[in-house]
Amino acid sequence: MSAVVARPLYTPEDLLTMRDGDRYELVGGELVEREMGLLSSIVGDKVSRLLGDFVEGRRLGWTPSSECGYQCFPDDPRKVRKPDASFITGARLSADQLNEGHVKIPPDLAVEVVSPHDLFGEVQRKVGEYLRAGVRLVWVVAPEERTVLVHRPDGTASRLEEEDELSGEAVLPGFSCRVGDLFPPRATEQDGAGRGQEG
Repeated sequence: MSAVVARPLYTPEDLLTMRDGDRYELVGGELVEREMGLLSSIVGDKVSRLLGDFVEGRRLGWTPSSECGYQCFPDDPRKVRKPDASFITGARLSADQLNEGHVKIPPDLAVEVVSPHDLFGEVQRKVGEYLRAGVRLVWVVAPEERTVLVHRPDGTASRLEEEDELSGEAVLPGFSCRVGDLFPPRATEQDGAGRGQEG
């Protein structure tokens, strides 16, 4: 009979000291690798820059990078999630409260960019975790479909297409952009034909 080898369990503190800890989230003491393809990472960076430029220019608060962990889940105090982009209002986290650890309060806005290996159920699970923790607005950005799903604590959700406007609603008043602007331009048939004739 073969022996069952138990997986090692980790703590949020372990995640901070691991050389490649930025690649992982922590659920139930187990490491969960964050995998992003090229398109997803480009879109995630674009969302982060748009939010960062808007927030910083108006001194509204903070937009931590995707490497920042949130340890703010009542059902599992050791759980650490790392949204692809996020916003915390300065009224909830002042400059003198910044530290090198995980953030212990939920962000006001959390953004998840769907990657090729993400399962629908896992993404929905994260959305539920964020909302139960107190996140006021969650965006799920789908690069392949070029859509954004907006989730709110009251249970309402909106699906936005390329020509729709994505807004910060009451969480980030004044912020808005066209959904299609989050994604790289579509390759035109003419561009494709031109490339085919090269050489």
